Amino acid sequence: MKQILGCLLVAFTLQIGAQDFYETLNGIREAEAKSAMRQMMSPQNDNTGNYDVKYHRLELNVDPSVSAISGDVTTYFEAKEAMTEITFDLADNMTVSQVLQRGNTLSYSQNSDDELVITLPVTQNQGVLDSLTISYSGNPISSGFDSFEQTTHNGDPVIWTLSEPYGAKGWWPCKQDLIDKIDAIDVYLTTPILNPSNENYVAVSNGLEQSQTIIGTDKVTHFKHTHPIPAYLIAFAVTNYEVYSHEVPNNGNPFDIVNYVYPESLISAQASTGVTVDIMNIFTDLFEEYPFADEKYGHAQFGWGGGMEHTTVSFMGSFSRSLIAHELAHQWFGNKITCGSWKDIWLNESFATYLAALVIENLDTETEFKTWRQQTVTNVVSQPNGAVYLTDQDTTSVNRIFSSRLSYNKGSMVLHMLRKKVGDTDFFQGLQDYLATPSLAFDFAKTQDFIDTMELTTGEDLDEFFNDWIYNEGYPSYNIDWNQNGNQLQLMVSQTQSDTSVDFFEAGVPIRVIGTLGESLDVVLDHTINNEQFLETVNFTVQSVLVDPDYHLISKNNTATLGIDDFTLETTIVLYPNPTTSIINITKPEGLDVKSIKVYNSLGQLLLQNSWTSKLNLSRLASGLLFVQFQTEDAVINKRIIKN
Repeated sequence: MKQILGCLLVAFTLQIGAQDFYETLNGIREAEAKSAMRQMMSPQNDNTGNYDVKYHRLELNVDPSVSAISGDVTTYFEAKEAMTEITFDLADNMTVSQVLQRGNTLSYSQNSDDELVITLPVTQNQGVLDSLTISYSGNPISSGFDSFEQTTHNGDPVIWTLSEPYGAKGWWPCKQDLIDKIDAIDVYLTTPILNPSNENYVAVSNGLEQSQTIIGTDKVTHFKHTHPIPAYLIAFAVTNYEVYSHEVPNNGNPFDIVNYVYPESLISAQASTGVTVDIMNIFTDLFEEYPFADEKYGHAQFGWGGGMEHTTVSFMGSFSRSLIAHELAHQWFGNKITCGSWKDIWLNESFATYLAALVIENLDTETEFKTWRQQTVTNVVSQPNGAVYLTDQDTTSVNRIFSSRLSYNKGSMVLHMLRKKVGDTDFFQGLQDYLATPSLAFDFAKTQDFIDTMELTTGEDLDEFFNDWIYNEGYPSYNIDWNQNGNQLQLMVSQTQSDTSVDFFEAGVPIRVIGTLGESLDVVLDHTINNEQFLETVNFTVQSVLVDPDYHLISKNNTATLGIDDFTLETTIVLYPNPTTSIINITKPEGLDVKSIKVYNSLGQLLLQNSWTSKLNLSRLASGLLFVQFQTEDAVINKRIIKN
């Protein structure tokens, strides 16, 4: 939804070049909370579950200087079971004046549960498509949903809507849930002309503008959107906008980024929105073509802080690069694929937060991307617990659903850690596959859907990773004891956990070895068990060891200390020849009890497992770097070998 919730509202001490990523935008969070709070007292309506919405035509009359709306909403719907009545979500202060079906008047009732219940003239059988038209009017502001705003900017009147997540029923009869997307919509906005020579009210909505028609003293602006869309992403705005465009080349199939901005903001907006083309190109290259390239992308200025990712047109309180990136990212993650429940909100917000960080990575320097990671990790570990995935109880708390620390920042860093775990190629291919999955594309997704896709793409079992980092709570703190013996650096890695829900975080732990003459060596330790020992070849005198100096892990209070005792286990197990073409010989002290020997490739895949033996035959294994792991009574010892 809004960038404010994902990575703002945090008092960071560090500064970065892309400073606007962390600007404070409190107003939009307050507005979100109000809209969501009303829904917490009015959960998803089970009475709307017996039909699928196929199409809406919204024919709306609005005057930016008047807090009111009237019009007709025509809905095509298919019965999922035999129906004798149909229920729509509509605030009880909105007045329905008529319901028509093929010219015939239908009976209806409205109740205090914000329901419009319409009696059908005959039973509509399962699978049958039908339609009806609802005529209604009212003052949406008095509904209390904060989804309809009538105010002024620079003395000029403006109206806009923001229905996230369940405020749509505050201004039009709809079905608002996270299970049914509308296949297509037409929006007709009738607005007054101030005088015959000055048609200065400009309307904007989802999809591609089809026409502007003058009818007497009114103007009718028609927008058409032909992709599935949930009710909360349908929106419109009307004021005296200035309109200008940027063209996106899109590999020879260009489309426009259309900007609707207040006249007083025109010069500053024109100086800021051009970067949208660059960001669009980044996301297109990394993931896929913009999902709505056959229509448009756009920005419409509105009066709240932050932004809202309405499909094809984000409503913007400012035009900072970070906000542009976050809302544009939602067109893929949130709009094309929408989270299927409150529990899965990270599929919208963590993804948009991380994509905005990818813009820093691609347009700025590694230093600035590192600073983003540092600031994000600092926020995540500011408290010892909290899961990205929500419980049922969590969904009753607005602040928990929209937690900047968990739903935005922690989830975004989990995506970064997943990227480091599986590698860039599989990570970005996995996200491409997720977006292209037929059962998910332009539909809803749950967290397990994303996990299944990533496992299919990578060929890895990722259950433990997601259990630790998404479903459970907390983070690790690492302690590394190290000692140098000639050119061998011996390390023992241990961890503690901030929350008892996870007894051990398996992770690749990045370390940086610093020499007395300024030398540097970066190594990633595949930490799979506590008190694990590693042996690294270092051809300089070690002065210090740094744990995760570039902030690729969610962790805190990490330490590395020079150990007093030598790690004799490492030096007394010897593998030879190294490199080898087939057989390796293993020697160990007579009193050392080795329980098992495991051989892994560089991807962490287990290739071979044995009880203790003094010889291993590697002839059937592929060439490359292999890791031989020895499990003893007290420790795990890792050795490296090259298979030719």
